This record gives sequence, structure tokens and C-alpha cells, in this order.
Amino acid sequence: MYGENASPISEWPPQVPSPGALLADTSRGDRVGEFQGVAGPYWSLRPVGGGREWEVEPRYVRPALLMEQLRARTARLNARSRGEVL
Repeated sequence: MYGENASPISEWPPQVPSPGALLADTSRGDRVGEFQGVAGPYWSLRPVGGGREWEVEPRYVRPALLMEQLRARTARLNARSRGEVL
């Protein structure tokens, strides 16, 4: 919806992020993943510490908050120190 001298309330379709951008999937309890790419109408995300990708509708994705980014990167470093991630 537009108002006078205003931009749309929500941008649709959302701008495609850069590969590797950290995003939160609100349909899965704000699960954080790295953006991998577009697969048809879905966006592919992968857990920061490695693992299986999942697909999500772009409307359920938002940029990860700074605290969420820190938590995800710390989990990846911990997994790497245990030899679980290269």
C-alpha cells in the first residue's frame, strides 16, 4: 500500500540477497542460514555450521539480527574446532 510521498510498506518481490548472506527463516522459529540461491519460487538456505539445505518462501525470510549472526558464526567455529566442519 502506498501513501503520499511514501514507499511501499513491504517490498515485493524482496530483493535477492548476495550468496552467503545470513538470513533468518521466520517459518522455522527464526532459524539462521546462509543464502545459497534461488530455486524456482523458493530461496535455498544452508545452516551456518554446514548441513542440509532447506527451501523457504522469500516472504518468510528476513536479515539475521546481529546477535543471531554472532550465535550462528560461533556455532560454526565450535563445530570446526571439533572437526565437524571444514
